[in-house]
Amino acid sequence: MGIKIVSTGSYVPDRVLTNFDLEKIVDTSDEWITTRTGIRERRISEGETTSDMATEASLKALKGKNPDEIELIVVATATPDAFFPSTACKVQSKLENRKAVAFDISAACTGFIYALYTADSIMRSKGIKKALVIGAERFSKIVNWKDRTTCILFGDGAGAVVLKESEEEGILGFDLGADGSFGNLLYVPSVGSNEEYPFYVRMRGNEVFKVAVRTMVESAKRVLEKTSLSPKDIDLLIPHQANVRIINAVAERLGIEASKVFVNLDRYGNTSAASIPIALDEALRKGLVREGSTVLMVAFGGGFTWGSCVVRL
Repeated sequence: MGIKIVSTGSYVPDRVLTNFDLEKIVDTSDEWITTRTGIRERRISEGETTSDMATEASLKALKGKNPDEIELIVVATATPDAFFPSTACKVQSKLENRKAVAFDISAACTGFIYALYTADSIMRSKGIKKALVIGAERFSKIVNWKDRTTCILFGDGAGAVVLKESEEEGILGFDLGADGSFGNLLYVPSVGSNEEYPFYVRMRGNEVFKVAVRTMVESAKRVLEKTSLSPKDIDLLIPHQANVRIINAVAERLGIEASKVFVNLDRYGNTSAASIPIALDEALRKGLVREGSTVLMVAFGGGFTWGSCVVRL
């Protein structure tokens, strides 16, 4: 038995917040943001919750099929609607599905890769035939809009994939890792911490950059080795959409040409766990990949966590 991604979907809010809009909020400029991050605009939720966006992406991924066919729902998010119930349970309710196992995973920007691994593993071990894996974030709620080092980076959105039991193998391999000693480089304090409220993103950007590039490159190389593939076998690299300099550095060190690297952070910013599934859905809709294409996905996130996955569509 194999597991394949059989369909994808994504959703982003209508509201566009450009760099020029941010110039009116904090001491920054379009040129400064663009040259250092590659981001030109991002989408901002206006009342839409994380579960709302996750549900919209899921409905697009389901493409009109009965949600009751889904036996497992895994949502990757660092910005859930509530501490509990899980965002996955809220999505299950909104889809009017009453039988799926549903839970969340928190691995920050690597969340979708972790969620995909978890769903794949459960399907193989428990005989589940169809699953929904979602990355969804509402980072605009945890950004300090007075902090110009972080508010320029993040956006809101959701992406989803449907996994299905298949005679052909579609999920070729994973590499996952974490190192909690880097936790103070990128984090959001919560009720369990001794830090003062409110719950805003804290980040030490230069140090994050260095660790991000190294861990993403090392993880991608390991998963290629595990799957007996080389960079030349990859039709498209979909990296976590955090910073165009990180993306370029990773692609260069892997020896993957720019034409095979998908980038959309200029329009969406960093959507954390949602960035890779949104990008995968866009790549499919634009015809950059199709059935039979081999895709390498790689991410890093607060924790630090990192992970990579090779899939054949």
